Amino acid sequence: MAFWWPLLVLAAAYALCRILLLLIPPTVPSIDVDASDVLEDANQTKEDSYIYIPPRKGKGAQIDKVQCYEPATMKYLGYFPALTPDEVKEHVVQARKAQKIWAKSSFKQRRQFLRILLKYILEHQDLICEISSRDTGKTMVDASLGEIMTTCEKITWLLDEGEKWLKPEYRSCGRSMLHKKAKVEFYPLGVIGAIVSWNYPFHNVFNPMLAAIFSGNAAVIKVSEHASWSGCFYFRIIQAALATVGAPDNLVHIITGFAETGQALVSSVDKIIFVGSPGVGRMIMQRASETLIPVTLELGGKDAFIVCEDVDLPSVVQVAVRAALQSSGQNCAGAERFYVHKDIYSTFVSQLVKIVKSISVGPPLSGRYDMGAICMIEHSEKLQNLVNDAIDKGAEIAGRGSFGNLGEDAVDQFFPPTVLVNVNHTMKIMQEEAFGPILPIMKFSSDEEVVKLANDSKYGLGCAVFCGNKKRAIRIASQLHCGVAAINDFASSYMCQSLPFGGVKDSGFGRFAGVEGLRACCLVKAVVEDRWWPYVKTMIPKPIQYPVSENGFEFQELLVETLYGLSVWDRLRSLVNLLKMISEQNSPANTRKKSR
Repeated sequence: MAFWWPLLVLAAAYALCRILLLLIPPTVPSIDVDASDVLEDANQTKEDSYIYIPPRKGKGAQIDKVQCYEPATMKYLGYFPALTPDEVKEHVVQARKAQKIWAKSSFKQRRQFLRILLKYILEHQDLICEISSRDTGKTMVDASLGEIMTTCEKITWLLDEGEKWLKPEYRSCGRSMLHKKAKVEFYPLGVIGAIVSWNYPFHNVFNPMLAAIFSGNAAVIKVSEHASWSGCFYFRIIQAALATVGAPDNLVHIITGFAETGQALVSSVDKIIFVGSPGVGRMIMQRASETLIPVTLELGGKDAFIVCEDVDLPSVVQVAVRAALQSSGQNCAGAERFYVHKDIYSTFVSQLVKIVKSISVGPPLSGRYDMGAICMIEHSEKLQNLVNDAIDKGAEIAGRGSFGNLGEDAVDQFFPPTVLVNVNHTMKIMQEEAFGPILPIMKFSSDEEVVKLANDSKYGLGCAVFCGNKKRAIRIASQLHCGVAAINDFASSYMCQSLPFGGVKDSGFGRFAGVEGLRACCLVKAVVEDRWWPYVKTMIPKPIQYPVSENGFEFQELLVETLYGLSVWDRLRSLVNLLKMISEQNSPANTRKKSR
């Protein structure tokens, strides 16, 4: 007892010190980011502030400028250059030089960069959300849910676990290499390129950038032409944080432009991450094949939302509305197909319609609106065409939201949340990605039927299954061909940043987020080294040394049986015969025979 008592005291003291250290916050410097030119009040005082009238169907568009405006008010925000291929390549060259320095940085320095970003985000949530809202039309609440929370979660996960998953990982060495050590090492690829969509302008920039920088890479990110204004402001935050930790200049770049700009980026970097449509994704793959760089594609979605008959209906209806209209509906694929058990179908629809009818659509910063404006020009026309197609084939509108106080000529930028019933899979609304606030609801009778319906799609991003019986919900979800599944919830997996995110089929391939996404930014290198060097080394047995002996193949057969025989007795028997062969090979008589 006298021996163990001091050890227990030391262990308790050590644990207490660790706990106290956790209570002491790290020293994190603040950064100053100039936002005077992006605040709404400042913009209103500019003499050149005016209402922007975008060209229809691409006519009259300037190919050398990316014009920026608020989709909710059509207020002009300014423009950014559409970079030429040569200009893009120069950005990548600068990033590559900076990356060679940053690759030698410590994880301590990288973590401090993350902490500085996190501190700024927490202290400037309203500014970040307002800029996102103005550039995309989403509400402040939706900006906080989709932009702030997910980014903060990714940062904290990297702080807690990022280094662990990038350290060398030791693996089993196998039976034939017991005298070796086997491991996997992770090295930065170089310059990670990303072409991101407009639906989450803050998170879509930070998500690939955080993984790239923390794993020792540089990042060049092309922001969408529909969200360049916000993306270029968010770049200032990144620049300020990098400068504070002493990172090399030009480690991160934000570039603006159209298709030509994106194509040049794909041709120049060491890996490309693309978030967008399946059609553009195919073009990205084709261009990437020329240089054989790895590609991660996060493409469209048509997520199924399945509701069984034994759920707590009021709470599920609330989740369903959020799932369909998240980020103002127009800015995220969300749930786009609703399958409800026939026993509760009518009740589900009536409760859903009641909520939808209470939703008001209007400029997000002009009052407390539930939904904002559509970011994409003429997208409301596409949405209405999908609704019309469904109605022509027998669907009915069960309810719609209302318009708020819209300015003149602004109706084209808004679309009310719309509930469709009596839908089926012959309708485009159940097959094509809508990217809008439309809720098509279809009834089902059995689990087998709903699995078949949910899998009847060219997309395979995510799904949500709600059921009072958890095992039943898991069984249904396990049969759905998609990359992300939520049980009795929607999109909860994206708030678990340790999990990979991505889909199958036309929803793309590869993963970002999680361990898989972080390591996907790395060159994964397999390394084998001597375990007891220099005392034990790999030696080639004499029977198979050159020139190979007559019984060389017989020796090799016995060696394989010794190592991999199905039973211990088989392996021992082969080992005895193997040793006998070696001893005979080395016997004096055999040696004299060879020397003649």
